[in-house]
Amino acid sequence: MTPAAAESLRGAAAHVLVDDVGTPMLDDASAHHLFRVLRVRDGEVVTVTDGAGSWRACRAAGGLIEPDGEPQHEAAAENPLTIAVAIPKQDRPEWIVQKLTELGVDRVVMLHAERSVVRWEGDRANKHVAKLQRVAREALQQSRRVWLPKVEGPVAAIDLLPGAVAAEPGGRRLVADDRLIAIGPEGGWSPAELEAASARVALGPHVLRVETAALAAAARASEHSA
Repeated sequence: MTPAAAESLRGAAAHVLVDDVGTPMLDDASAHHLFRVLRVRDGEVVTVTDGAGSWRACRAAGGLIEPDGEPQHEAAAENPLTIAVAIPKQDRPEWIVQKLTELGVDRVVMLHAERSVVRWEGDRANKHVAKLQRVAREALQQSRRVWLPKVEGPVAAIDLLPGAVAAEPGGRRLVADDRLIAIGPEGGWSPAELEAASARVALGPHVLRVETAALAAAARASEHSA
């Protein structure tokens, strides 16, 4: 993204996800948030995005938004970053997805590891993932992103690890080619899972909580792609 484009997005009064930047329309929830919660005034700039790289500057006018510039498009990442995370307890998955979205991660995969305590099955899994996808959409708007990260899973860690590097104390340092990083459960990876991983990577000298490890991995991997 060019500096000018980034500045336009940062400088807007709000950033909204829409279906089509060609004819941007606000749904009821977005209109309420924009004009009742944020109290955006007529004439203020609001940027919109379809979450697939396209975005456009608009202006608020009478409870609506009107285009105020041509649609722009940002190419997808050449080397997209995926962070896979063993599902932690309580509301920590939502926090993880929110922060990974803010950090620019392209894909988040929720995992069932052999030592996982929390497992999502059937309808419960669908509801949890749908909620995480909503969290990602909200975080996209807050962070002024134009690419919505994919949120997927849960999948068995043992099936994903052969193409991933597993976060594990004592592993090697992250390198630029590490674009699929897996974070294990609080009980740690099983020996079979560590054997399945393409490599082991260390995120620091200490044992980290799941959410801390996920953010550390994203931040360090982003440094390589900056």
